[in-house]
Amino acid sequence: MKINNKQYLSLAAALLLVPAGMGLSSCDDFLSIKPQNEIVLENYWTEEADVYSVLNSCYSQLESSDCINRMVVWGELRSDNMTNGVSTGNDLQQTLKENILETNSYTKWQCFYSVINRCNTVLYYAPHVNEIDPNFTDSELRAVEAEATTLRSLCYFYLIRAFRDVPYITYPSNDDRQEFQVPATKFDEVLDNIIADVESVKDHAVRSYGEDSEENTCRITRWACYSLLADMYLWKGNWQKCIENCDLVIEEKIRQYEEEYAKNPTTMTTELYGIYPLISESSASSNYAGNAYTEIFGEGDSFESIFELTFVNNQSVTNSTVSGFYGSKSNTTGQLGAPTFLFADIFTGQNKYFTKTDCRALENMFERNNKVYIQKYVNESVNFRTSTTTGAAPTVNAEPRNQAFANWIIYRLTDVMLMKAEAEVELAGDVAEGATLTEEQTQHYQKAFELVDAVWRRANNKRLATTDVLKFDTYATSRTDMENLVLDERQRELMFEGKRWFDLVRVCRRDGENDRMITKVLPKFQENTNAIRIKLSTQDILYWPYNRDELKQNPYLTQNPAYETDKTEQNL
Repeated sequence: MKINNKQYLSLAAALLLVPAGMGLSSCDDFLSIKPQNEIVLENYWTEEADVYSVLNSCYSQLESSDCINRMVVWGELRSDNMTNGVSTGNDLQQTLKENILETNSYTKWQCFYSVINRCNTVLYYAPHVNEIDPNFTDSELRAVEAEATTLRSLCYFYLIRAFRDVPYITYPSNDDRQEFQVPATKFDEVLDNIIADVESVKDHAVRSYGEDSEENTCRITRWACYSLLADMYLWKGNWQKCIENCDLVIEEKIRQYEEEYAKNPTTMTTELYGIYPLISESSASSNYAGNAYTEIFGEGDSFESIFELTFVNNQSVTNSTVSGFYGSKSNTTGQLGAPTFLFADIFTGQNKYFTKTDCRALENMFERNNKVYIQKYVNESVNFRTSTTTGAAPTVNAEPRNQAFANWIIYRLTDVMLMKAEAEVELAGDVAEGATLTEEQTQHYQKAFELVDAVWRRANNKRLATTDVLKFDTYATSRTDMENLVLDERQRELMFEGKRWFDLVRVCRRDGENDRMITKVLPKFQENTNAIRIKLSTQDILYWPYNRDELKQNPYLTQNPAYETDKTEQNL
């Protein structure tokens, strides 16, 4: 019996029929197992190689341009970080104008359900292989189940942050008798389920695939499980559990730093900012900064990485998202750009986002003819002087990639640090007007501030005047000020990484209103601002509409109320 694709519902088009050679473009041992052109159940799932072949295809599908494009579009495009670039596609343009219709191609979710179905298939058949192949041991089975479960949960996490309520399916599409026309499951129920799923497997996830192995960043490890759990608990509002999982990741990075320092103290590019080990922008003896960017985004698989999608030169799979959306060596501008206010007046000290000493502004963007273009991931390396005699903007020496092989980072250390900072602020609670911080509140706020300060100082310290520092007392009398401190640092640190819109949605959900998001997003619009303000005021509008084809094929889906009006009259 061949595995069948459910033709009547596109979310179940998550095929197991994977083209040969469509594997990860890294992790050499893992890559040696290629998915098959066609899976016949009578002849398949008989040995451990079959399990790893389909597990490999879960990663390869997540590497697809369809998935990474949506990580950017769903997680970043509608935020205050992005606007039109050059030759911007119509669906992107309409999204940037907040004119999102159910026919917009980015409302299609099949690529993520394809990963989900492959994960479901591994979870369904791997125990059978464990029973008949003595080489596929119990511990290997549990580790595979941890990988597949965590990847599936990650996909559902993307889907609920984008669409809120989504069909939740945990069994594979391998039998025509199975029913895949199902109602959408509520956001909170899906979130609870995927948290429980990862909690159930995290202790079986691999700690390390080998010293210095690229598989430690391009495959799910225990630290990736903890990072995903921290993120999901942050959305759930379980601040203590978020902090606990963040601490597990941070403590592991500290352990790795101490181990490496004991071996090579003079050659390390990582240094401590407080207690937190981060890659320095430049060595103490250098007059040039840019090293942190080069290691994290240029070379990839850095010390700070926890989980990233890895692409390797001269392999068939490329990261066309970066080259298409942000730019490349042959075309230094992409379809997406940044609002001018993100980069304006930095070097006069008047920019409210970046100080003039912040390396990230120079690494992530450049300005030409009053337009700001995105450079994160585009360049393989950057460097610029840590100071200039005139106080003008330093000249950035950048080496763009020859080909589209930039890795795509899902989780890295500073992301986790700032998750913990956010949870510490929320755990402290509010400070009544005129009241004095309690000792417990002070401790939570101090921990949050130290995390933000470490991330901020890494970006500034080699170019920093001693008077230009963050000061705890500036923020510590107000929870809103502390929340905004963390939110602003997440924007600077994770800019263009598919995080910002999701961060704003999380704040809106917590506030129960969209005012802070509107205040931050509205300045990027040049016209129809009153209409856009009104449109962005409802919680429903935070999420995407279901695609028209999904509504036709699945009668149990009900359109998001924000998109139920006559679509021909939505143009602003």
